[in-house]
Amino acid sequence: MRIWCCLCFIDDEEEDNQRKVTMKEGFLANVDDFEGNIVNDDDDHEVEEEASASATTATAAAAPFALTLNRQRQGDETLLLFEEMVTAMRCGGNWDDAVWRPSIRCSRPSEGETSASASTAVEDCDHHDSHHKRAKVYSGSHECSSSSSAEREYNINQGSSISANNGIFYHNFMFNNGSDEHPFDANGRKDEEDEGGLRTEDFEIRMDLTDDLLHMVFSFLDHRNLCHAAMVCRQWRAASVHEDFWRCLNFENRNISLEQFEDMCQRYPNATEVNLNGTPYIHLLVMKAVSSLRNLEALTLGKGQLGDAFFHALAECSMLRSLDVNDAILGNGVQEIPINHDRLYDLKVTKCRMMRISIRCPQLKSLSLKRSNMAQVVLNCPLLHLLDISTCHKLTDAAIRSAVISCPQLESLDMSNCSCVSDETLREIALTCVNLHVLNSSYCPNISLESVRLPMLTVLKLDSCEGITSASMAAISHSSFLEELELDNCHMLTSVSLDLPHLQKIRLVHCRKFADLNVQCFMLSSITVSNCTALHHINISSNSLQKLALQKQENLTMLALQCQCLLEVDLTDCASLTNSICSVFSDGGGCPMLKSLVLDNCESLTAMQFSSSSLVSLSLVGCRAITTLDLVCPCLEKICLDGCDHLETASFCPAALRSLNLGICPKLNTLRIDAPYMLSLELKGCGVLSEASMNCPLLTSLDASFCSQLKDDCLSATTASCCLIESLILMSCPSIDSDGLYSLRWLLNLTTLDLSYTFLTNLQPVFDSCLQLKVLKLQACKYLADSSLEPLYKGGALQELRDLDLSYGTLCQSAIEELLACCTHLTHVSLNGCVNMHDLNWGSTGGQLFESVSAHNESSMFSFENINEPIEQANRLLQNLNCVGCPNIRKVLIPPAACCFHLSSLNLSLSANLKEIDLVCFNLSVLNLSNCCSLEILKLGCPRLTSLSLQSCNIEEEAVETAISPCSMLETLDVRYCPKICSMSMGRLRAICPSLKRIFSTLSPA
Repeated sequence: MRIWCCLCFIDDEEEDNQRKVTMKEGFLANVDDFEGNIVNDDDDHEVEEEASASATTATAAAAPFALTLNRQRQGDETLLLFEEMVTAMRCGGNWDDAVWRPSIRCSRPSEGETSASASTAVEDCDHHDSHHKRAKVYSGSHECSSSSSAEREYNINQGSSISANNGIFYHNFMFNNGSDEHPFDANGRKDEEDEGGLRTEDFEIRMDLTDDLLHMVFSFLDHRNLCHAAMVCRQWRAASVHEDFWRCLNFENRNISLEQFEDMCQRYPNATEVNLNGTPYIHLLVMKAVSSLRNLEALTLGKGQLGDAFFHALAECSMLRSLDVNDAILGNGVQEIPINHDRLYDLKVTKCRMMRISIRCPQLKSLSLKRSNMAQVVLNCPLLHLLDISTCHKLTDAAIRSAVISCPQLESLDMSNCSCVSDETLREIALTCVNLHVLNSSYCPNISLESVRLPMLTVLKLDSCEGITSASMAAISHSSFLEELELDNCHMLTSVSLDLPHLQKIRLVHCRKFADLNVQCFMLSSITVSNCTALHHINISSNSLQKLALQKQENLTMLALQCQCLLEVDLTDCASLTNSICSVFSDGGGCPMLKSLVLDNCESLTAMQFSSSSLVSLSLVGCRAITTLDLVCPCLEKICLDGCDHLETASFCPAALRSLNLGICPKLNTLRIDAPYMLSLELKGCGVLSEASMNCPLLTSLDASFCSQLKDDCLSATTASCCLIESLILMSCPSIDSDGLYSLRWLLNLTTLDLSYTFLTNLQPVFDSCLQLKVLKLQACKYLADSSLEPLYKGGALQELRDLDLSYGTLCQSAIEELLACCTHLTHVSLNGCVNMHDLNWGSTGGQLFESVSAHNESSMFSFENINEPIEQANRLLQNLNCVGCPNIRKVLIPPAACCFHLSSLNLSLSANLKEIDLVCFNLSVLNLSNCCSLEILKLGCPRLTSLSLQSCNIEEEAVETAISPCSMLETLDVRYCPKICSMSMGRLRAICPSLKRIFSTLSPA
């Protein structure tokens, strides 16, 4: 295996420029057109054979070549090497992303010069590189005689590492020839090619990594990858076994034998770290490590039995700093284990089985005996700072006291789960260890701290201490430097009253009897109170607290806060909170910077009155008892009222709301809004809303659907104050009459108006006031007379109107025909459920409605030969026509004279009596005839039809075949539940219409 690489050392800019000039004048001036073959020193004998074979012809060219190289080596040899390689690549190939393809145009060598002569010259000049493992450069130029050789590809895997002044670039080139004609043998040689042919080396650029570079790269590998790298070549193997990479011998959970370990110790006597955790014969291995590795600094052992001899031999490891023994049997289980070491700094004896342990380490700073089952501990560690004896159940109170007070410099003590610890021991510790800062006495049921004074403590953990009561707080209050306090699961604790100037964090979780919290700690930044079912009173004063979460405190009734920096409060599921909570979060209540307030599912709240200059977000989800909401929050941007279904009166004056949805408040009857930035307001479903005052100058969308009590005066006031409304929905507002519609003249930007399901009889106010209207919906306006729409098709009203919905109306056939014939500017028309519409026949009466269209236009525009030619005249802009569920329609005829040049979608589904369809629509793409069970005749002149739905139609198969044959662009055909169309005939349909991609049909045969 070979690694192809390019190495360049970048020097200062001036030196770089100077070298470039020198090389151009010297070496590069003579070798502009050749390729460099960089080989390993292991291949020197091959080069020498080639050089001797061509020495005669190469003398003239090699002399100036070698002289130039010697001159360049006086500068930077590596920079010269890179320049030579770049020149070779520029001559012979082109760079293209990650692949280098040699170019067909290769310069001829200078007269009398051959590749062998150039190689000989370089070899003679580079003989001194073997000592430093510098890569050698062999250059040569060959005439490219065939395009096949120029098509060979070289894959390039590149990586770079750049330093500040001397940047180092590494480019690894992986050779990937297209054939296996010239494989490498085991020694890195290649078979010779046929005479007259090109060799692969003619296009190679090869360079081996130097030892220094390999050393730096291998320093990032772990032992497993080092072993893999050692199998690459002899150079890599030699580099991978360097002792710098094997300072740490990690054999954790490895099945290593004593002989193998001895060999490793002999190979790497300077190893500083050894891990033998989980190895067999651990006692023999560790004894060998102690006796052989004199520089050992860290030793990790475990999962085995260690004899007494090991602990006596530890003194021989004078450099040992760290010892970690885990899950082991020490000695025979009944004897005392001595650990004596003068320079040991860190000692961990965790989860070990022994009777007694004696530790004499004058330099020891950290000691952990966690989960060990010894009954006696003797410590002689005057400099010990950290002691962990947690879960040592067999240690007696006297043993713990004796061990701890022997360490006067102790700063951190963990004796959690030591059930024998008493207050007497804590008092002795407080007197002896005056520098103790961290104490963990969790799960110690016998301590109460009532007579203990620990003034230097900063962290105190008392989780699940059954003896901790409210009287213990007096002792804790003497720890004036306390920063962190944990009291989880202290079931006897009823109240906490603390005034600690440095307290930053307090936890009270699952304290069943805890009822009163009074904390005056101005540096308090985190408080966690959860599942304290008896808690009913909280008083917190802090200048650092930013977030307060008191979720599921079902009995909390009183909350007092003096938190100048508080930003977020979450009181979800505090079902007992009353209306007095509003004063806490209003201006002057102690939270001047409050941004977010969550009061979800606070079911006792009935009337909310907030006045906050900082509140941005308010959530009242599930507060079903609220009937009155009065907010004076000029910065309020978001409010959630889901589930407030009993809200009757709402006032948002002022507010920074941009959108508001009150449609979920069906009992709302009075509304006041002063929102200068509001854009959208939804009142859908406020059926009893009768009084509304809105000052929203930027409002663009108002949905007042189903506001049955909304009167004309209310609409007039709204349009006067919100003159930028563009979309107004008044569906099912039966109290709106002509007076209210005349007020729409103030809405100069109104484009969408929905008056569906109203009792309107006159639309003249709409025609006079809404000149820019584009969408008008009049669904189920059953009181409109046939003449109500005459201003549209006779008077030319609403010229900007594009979408008209007359579904479920009572207009007669003639009014509909005149509307469709004269309102040519409409693009979307809906006539769904119009029972008075009998036929859609746009070709009747000799074409009197369409006589303006000449026969010439008809023939030219609908000629299938000119399908792609542009249409010159498009009098009718209709694009979508919906006639769904019109029971009296029997025939639909749209001839070319109807000028429906833009009609793209026609929906006639659920027209049960429809029998005949004859369409000639040039741009029609979607036709829906589903559930037209009486359909018999189908004629289609729609060359651009792409989707046809005939679901549940009782039409003959031959009629379908005849209809789709001229539809050359049809892609989707739906014939499901068509009883007269057999599923076996799908192939014939595809043959008739080759453009079909999808056919939906039932699987049962006819």
